[in-house]
Amino acid sequence: MQLNRVPAESTRTPKTEIVNADLVVVGGGLAGTCCAITAARAGIKVALVQDRPVLGGNGSSEVRLWTLGATCHMGANNRWVREGGVIDEILVENLWRNPEGNSLIFDTVVLEKVVEEPNIRLLLNTAAFEVSKHPDDADRIASVRAFCSQNSTMYDLRAPLFVDSSGDGIIGFLAGAAFRMGAESKEEFDEAFAPSGEFGALLGDSLYFYSKDIGKPVNFVAPSFALKNIPERIPRYKQFNTKDHGCKLWWIEWGGRLDTVHEAENIKWELWRVVYGVWDYIKNSGNFPDAANLALEWVGHIPGKRESRRFEGDYMLTQKDVVERRLHADAVALGGWSIDLHPADGVYSKLAGSHHLHSKGPYQIPYRCLYSRNIKNLFLAGRIISSSHVAFGTTRVMGTLSHAGQAVGMAATICTERKLLPRDIGQADTMKQLQRRLLATNQHVPNLRLEDPADLVNTAKITASSKLMLSSLPDDGPVVPLDLDRGQWLPVSAGAAPEFTLWLDVAADTELVVELLTTSRLDHHTPDVTLAKQTKKLSAGKAVPLVMRFDASIDTPRYVLVVMRKNPNVSVHTSERRITGLVSVKHNWNEKTSHVGGEDYEVWTPTRRPAGQNFAMTISPGLDVFGAANIANGVFRPTHQPNAWAADFSDAKPSLTLAWDKPQTIREIDLFCDSDYDHGMESVLWGHPERAVPFCPKHLRILNGRNEVLHEVKDHHLASLRWKPESPVATDRIIVEVISMNGPTAPSTLMGVRIEPA
Repeated sequence: MQLNRVPAESTRTPKTEIVNADLVVVGGGLAGTCCAITAARAGIKVALVQDRPVLGGNGSSEVRLWTLGATCHMGANNRWVREGGVIDEILVENLWRNPEGNSLIFDTVVLEKVVEEPNIRLLLNTAAFEVSKHPDDADRIASVRAFCSQNSTMYDLRAPLFVDSSGDGIIGFLAGAAFRMGAESKEEFDEAFAPSGEFGALLGDSLYFYSKDIGKPVNFVAPSFALKNIPERIPRYKQFNTKDHGCKLWWIEWGGRLDTVHEAENIKWELWRVVYGVWDYIKNSGNFPDAANLALEWVGHIPGKRESRRFEGDYMLTQKDVVERRLHADAVALGGWSIDLHPADGVYSKLAGSHHLHSKGPYQIPYRCLYSRNIKNLFLAGRIISSSHVAFGTTRVMGTLSHAGQAVGMAATICTERKLLPRDIGQADTMKQLQRRLLATNQHVPNLRLEDPADLVNTAKITASSKLMLSSLPDDGPVVPLDLDRGQWLPVSAGAAPEFTLWLDVAADTELVVELLTTSRLDHHTPDVTLAKQTKKLSAGKAVPLVMRFDASIDTPRYVLVVMRKNPNVSVHTSERRITGLVSVKHNWNEKTSHVGGEDYEVWTPTRRPAGQNFAMTISPGLDVFGAANIANGVFRPTHQPNAWAADFSDAKPSLTLAWDKPQTIREIDLFCDSDYDHGMESVLWGHPERAVPFCPKHLRILNGRNEVLHEVKDHHLASLRWKPESPVATDRIIVEVISMNGPTAPSTLMGVRIEPA
């Protein structure tokens, strides 16, 4: 190796590399990552810049927060609303590889999705710190400078479009984009949930830790900076125990009274003091003898930050958009987490750790929240999107932000193709194209369906080898006590309510209250309308039939909830059969969920899998809701109906056929499957009982009109299956065979088919 000597008087500068791209995404949390993947797959060149050694932000192994969004079972009635598209693909793949919830494995799943995209230039450990404006337009970004400490390289990132998904909004801040920090008054947006000064105007950060039982006693000597006198300092100290760790201790939070950007290191140190003090208290106070064999395995080095800057778009989402579930012509994503605000003093506060306001179902996020109102070529992604502080309480979670990030990635693609700026997408025809392209990638937006005139499915004659007429669910599951109110969601057709028969074990003669409920709007699953109510006299016995004949009329195809109210003398028989669009639920508690500005209602949540069995029952007449035509309706998950084709259980060779009068030339076929959108599918810490979703096909084949196999997949587990032949295929018929499912008790099922012509 040759020794290079540089004269002492010379000026030394870092190596500089110019990176040209169509889109620069600064921030590699899940929102920025999903944005970059979406844009790259759509065909544009992306530079993804992340100042950490891994992707995922708060969802990475550096912080270890689980990924959740609209499917939050903590006090919400949301059904089948887990976010679709890229974030769904990541979570389902993580389930397949990592059902134990190992955060390091989740890192690899996210990283793999990025490095497999040839259109992405990934720069890790690279911090953006400077913005240059366009020489002819002070409201447009020309380039961003970033430095990688690991290779001592300066990057000059140039593109016509930029995305700030950095969390604190460093690019928007440096560019002069309008932003806010702290809570608005109740009066500004007429938000009754806006916090008082005592509560505080910012959410704090949290720092997590993991413990491990090593099988023998282990001592712990606290560092000198650890917090002392935990019972006196932390009002909620009685909540500490030896079982909770990781983000189950989300309420170890602090910093909401400080500047969460510029005082971030001070906040981290205080949280370190708390965590090590808490562990000292658990190990050495004598109050936790079961902690003797526990060792402190991991403590986070960076906190999970909740809130800092929020940037202003052409629209700011507010409390009323969420609670009233307002519809927007430019809707591109969904949310469904509660408005979840925390006291600014965090762990030192005497107030409850979180305060919630729920909507009755998922809400729309408009595109106008996803770009800066005054920096012309700057998109907003991640927690900095345009919302009030109150609405931020729901949009801030990672599933929701990833979903919105995908919309930004697709919008940037259209801008690149048409040489537009972000605001230009709002024109009606362009917005329709954005929505159509998002839905085609399995993105779900409430009240929208995929309407693509070019889709060959529109002109096909669709037939199936069979269809499921749901008339019974076999009695082959456990017997579950009515220790809580329990119910079964069922999709019914318009007309007289069907007759339902269930089987009960009755310990003593009793009376049981049963009800038939439904919803005030088709686009939610809060059972706020009572169709009928009865009191049934029951005699003691095993497998006692309960026949429910409700004098009720169903106005339109919709879901109804068959309810049995709590009774200590009664248990209900259940079924192991798993069918798309069916779920049983329980009334978990009597807490009212809409505290401010909304109607009170009961909360129904599903039993966590695998114990979420359907009721064993017969239904007369059977439910005719699983026909083949459902695969062409442009909705790829259950909503007000299952929106799925399902074969009869007796069908030995289940298949769908799409036929045309003359041959069609095909360049792509997309199959849409059910990835169990009612399952939150937490990415880390939680363990899951199954690697693959039972409602998802495992073995599929695509055949042409001559019954020749065009494509076959034997180990499928994702929500989408895309087949692009090397050259276009001409045929007058496409046959899709669903040979087996990932769940042995589920019928062969598909949610949708899309066929793109050459």
